[in-house]
Amino acid sequence: MKILLINGPNLNLLGARDASVYGSKTLPEIESLLSKKAKELGTELVKFQSNHEGALVDFIQENRRQASGVIINPGAFTHYGLALRDSLADTTLPVIEVHLSNIYAREEFRRRSVIAPVARGQISGLGWRGYVAALDTLVALIAESADVNPAKKTAG
Repeated sequence: MKILLINGPNLNLLGARDASVYGSKTLPEIESLLSKKAKELGTELVKFQSNHEGALVDFIQENRRQASGVIINPGAFTHYGLALRDSLADTTLPVIEVHLSNIYAREEFRRRSVIAPVARGQISGLGWRGYVAALDTLVALIAESADVNPAKKTAG
């Protein structure tokens, strides 16, 4: 099973951004923790980060057939990334949206997600632990889906 781990704009600067909002871990540190957890769960992570919406869309389109699910922190594209939203919807894969900060406790414009309607769930405000929760949940959802629909076991 392969899970796409996608991070949007400015997440490459984690560790240098406001730690009170985003925590002190860098993106490579978070990815390393998740890779270890994925190995424990018997899955593989395919990691990608970009500051450009088109690059994120291209990555999703190029990898959707080999993937079983998606964990995405869309960053600022959360609020207006309609092309990103459409590419996630087109995959028909289960998607978990993750945010390090609690987007509902921040500025008004951050409280609306165009990604949420096409995501199976959203985790917000748990810092880097939100990614771990997303991975645990997504792997369980995929396994349950495969148990119900054996044809889905062939993905990834």
